[in-house]
Amino acid sequence: MKYCSRCLYPSNHPLYITFDEEGVCSGCRVHEEKDVLDWGSREEKLKKILTAYKNKSENNYDCIIPVSGARDSYFIVHMVKNVYGMNPLLVTYNKQYNTDVGVRNLANLRITFNCDIMTLTVNPESVKKVTRASMRKMGSIYWHCIAGQTVYPVQVAVKFKIPLIIWGAHQGIDQVGMFSHLDEVEMTRKYRKEHDLMGYEASDLIDEFDEISSKDIVQYEYPDDKEIERVGVRGIYLNNFIRWDTRAQHEKMIDLYGYESLEQRRTFDTYNDVDCYNYSDVHDYIKFIKHGYGKVTDHVCREIRLRRMTREEGMRLVKEYESKDVKNLDLFLDWIGMTKNSFYYIIDQFRNKEIWKRNDQWEWKLQIDKFSDLEDNKKQDSCLKIKEKHTPFIITPTGKSTDAKQQYILIGKGVAN
Repeated sequence: MKYCSRCLYPSNHPLYITFDEEGVCSGCRVHEEKDVLDWGSREEKLKKILTAYKNKSENNYDCIIPVSGARDSYFIVHMVKNVYGMNPLLVTYNKQYNTDVGVRNLANLRITFNCDIMTLTVNPESVKKVTRASMRKMGSIYWHCIAGQTVYPVQVAVKFKIPLIIWGAHQGIDQVGMFSHLDEVEMTRKYRKEHDLMGYEASDLIDEFDEISSKDIVQYEYPDDKEIERVGVRGIYLNNFIRWDTRAQHEKMIDLYGYESLEQRRTFDTYNDVDCYNYSDVHDYIKFIKHGYGKVTDHVCREIRLRRMTREEGMRLVKEYESKDVKNLDLFLDWIGMTKNSFYYIIDQFRNKEIWKRNDQWEWKLQIDKFSDLEDNKKQDSCLKIKEKHTPFIITPTGKSTDAKQQYILIGKGVAN
């Protein structure tokens, strides 16, 4: 396995990472733009875009912001409404893997910022059927979450004729440098299908075996191109115009608005994805099985590039968190109605056999000694100099609510009376 000579991304990254003659990955090279671009002028460009879409008659919303009880939702709404003075409509797809912290964060978001919000909760039985199908076809329990999160805002934009959707960071830019910030790429149906949805449209899941019909997938279908053109829908990414630093942004939101963090099972980042009991647990474990690395590697690479962590610190954290067992598998299996044997039988069909082999006890073991060649290589000319010492992420106090912990929450109250 080849690894970037600067961060710790492997060559088999599913978003097709590339390496230059110095062994530095494309993600690290594009990340260098964060230190050289004139972000002041880029923010002025963003302001002009927002001004052009502001609803002068005040009979409609200025834009749509997709939100959740985690990620950079607070920061995006803070910037768009409180800093730039836009009137956004918030939309959220209920992923149904909700934590009490995530439900509380989302409730606090809509109350604190005084925004209208629309929520889509798909019939749980349809979601379960779609999830069984996505597990069988692509080894994913998270497909419905990504599909819903990336299409519901577009559906609302078309229905209510609100042409501008504002997203946070483009994953292809931030992780693997698929584009330059200067490209100013926008949301597209093509990227969503090929990368977010692993090559599958919702209609591809219709199957008698999984008992999925067209009525089960209608909420995941992208609007017709003619409808999008009629409204003029476009989706911009703030990280093309604002220097993106998700840790610093979250800590600002903790100070300003009481955003709640949560200790994660398989990563040290306590700010991202705290709304989902599967994302940094069962979902991440499946990612590790399929690609040989987990979410902790994404977070380590980000911190290395932002010069807050050395590669040695990153290696230690990756080895520490990737070795942890999942915590919420029983909760997921009880929700979907599946046995452990069935779960592992399905997921093992997607296990990367080039890096996983069974031992004499018939247990799966990694066949690569991760980072061994990097640890032996003391000359690391590509490594970045540390600007800020790595410190633990904040664990905030837990708020009060009537929502149960470690139990399935379809729709939560979020805050106590």
